[in-house]
Amino acid sequence: MNDLINLLTTTGAPAIALLVFAIILIWMTVKTVPQGEEWTVERFGRYTRTLAPGLRFLVPVVDKVGAKVNMMETVLDIHSQEVITKDNVMVVADAIAFYQVVDAAQASYEVRDLERALRNLSMTNIRAVIGSMDLDESLSNRDTINHKLLAVIDDASHGWGVKVTRVEIKDLAPPPDINEAMARQMKAERTKRADILQAEGSKQAAILMAEGERESQILEAEGRKEAAFRDAEARERSAEAEALATQMVSKAIAEGDIQAINYFVANKYTEALRDVAASPNSKTVMIPLEATGLLGSIAGIADIAKAVTGKDK
Repeated sequence: MNDLINLLTTTGAPAIALLVFAIILIWMTVKTVPQGEEWTVERFGRYTRTLAPGLRFLVPVVDKVGAKVNMMETVLDIHSQEVITKDNVMVVADAIAFYQVVDAAQASYEVRDLERALRNLSMTNIRAVIGSMDLDESLSNRDTINHKLLAVIDDASHGWGVKVTRVEIKDLAPPPDINEAMARQMKAERTKRADILQAEGSKQAAILMAEGERESQILEAEGRKEAAFRDAEARERSAEAEALATQMVSKAIAEGDIQAINYFVANKYTEALRDVAASPNSKTVMIPLEATGLLGSIAGIADIAKAVTGKDK
């Protein structure tokens, strides 16, 4: 270091000037481009090439750095604005966009103030897209609006060396009176749905009750049918038994057995007494009853049964 100072002291001002010139020349020649950026190079004011990240070299005096472009994805805040929908309702739209420079030369030399151009382009297309929709459609189809805006803005900015990756509507705010009307409409719609559901429930309950009553009547009718069938079967068997008994008594009479006549008389006699006693209009019944005759008839029935039994054996 002392030797360098001594050399500069002895050689004088020319050496100092040469050293300063060498330092400036190196500074103009060697460039370090940081990661995430690209620099454009101009030669006599004309674009020649783009410097990628890393250590790069320029021709001193002839070349210079033109623009330092950020190549990372950037967030662009789009100012809120008033937009008129297709049904003449004023809404306040607020949006945000994401873009990335893919060509540093185009972003530097094809448009002046890239962010301002993208912002104005986005605001214009937001007015166009939302203005082509009704209020209800714009509020319920934000995804559709986002896709339309992305397609239009990306296509328009393609010549600027920019790729628009996403456009999002952050907020759509109708006026306060429209909000109140929408709240009343929603309340009325929910009340209507509740009434419809209640009516459908009542209808279903009535249908189920009618079906239950019908099933009950069908089962009751089937029961009556079965009971009538059983009654008819019982009467048929009773008639068969009575016919068999009559046949047996007739045969006994034909053979000269006088007790068969007593059987019929006793049978009819007891049936008449039963009917008189069961009558609801009769309180007291006084009938001359010959007990010995009745007993004789019963004895005759027993004799007939014994006779029949003996013949069967």
